[in-house]
Amino acid sequence: MSKRNSQAAKTAARERLRAEREREAKRAKVRRQIIVACSVVGVLAVAGGIGYAVVQTNQPSKWEEAADAKVVAPANTSGKNGTTVLIGDSKSDNVVHLYEDPRCPACASFEQTIGETVDKGMEDGAYKLSFTLGTFLDGNLGGEGSKNALSALGAALNVSPEAFLDYKAALYSAEYHPQESTDEFAKDSYLIKVANTVDALKNNKKFQDAVEQGTYDAWAMKMSDSFDNTKDVKSTPTIKINDKLIQNPSTVAEWETALKDAGVTK
Repeated sequence: MSKRNSQAAKTAARERLRAEREREAKRAKVRRQIIVACSVVGVLAVAGGIGYAVVQTNQPSKWEEAADAKVVAPANTSGKNGTTVLIGDSKSDNVVHLYEDPRCPACASFEQTIGETVDKGMEDGAYKLSFTLGTFLDGNLGGEGSKNALSALGAALNVSPEAFLDYKAALYSAEYHPQESTDEFAKDSYLIKVANTVDALKNNKKFQDAVEQGTYDAWAMKMSDSFDNTKDVKSTPTIKINDKLIQNPSTVAEWETALKDAGVTK
């Protein structure tokens, strides 16, 4: 190989190396641009996600919105926001007032043991029945079952007082009342399932729509406020006969004795 050819080969080699370095530099630049772009997109996505989470966190819950919403009071109620529920046609002035929470296991036990007798006394005209229902167990245990069940009870009351009483009994029944720590009543489907055991509510589309649409959610919140504002009620069930607190009876005999002591006769 001549000297000239050797020099040309070296020059060509250097040119190829220079060209390769330029191509590699361009590829590296493109990679850097892609990385920066992806990083920017990632930061924006994270920022957007954080922003969305913050917005969602600051959004009022369904029940917070209900607390400020216009109240639709069920039929068969009276008083401010329909929070007075008085059932019965007794010509006497006797009133048995029950304070309960839908998730309350002691309320379920009371209903299963004495509820039918209590209702019969009202039906026989010995007294009227009054109800104030709270939702404090949602706060104590977490969840929204008490509020949701109370709203559904409003939908039942809108059908009739009898539907309300029968539905309340079904919700408190041994078969359908859930453990206190669970939140089955938060599910509309479960509330409707229980309602389908009540003749007046079985496949009742108007009732079901009211449950699913939360028609009486605002009413439930006002009823819960009424419960919270009753100063001498510290637990559930609490029972008053003619505005006087009584010791909770655990048997029908104790209930009949409490009525007698309060001067309530058939």
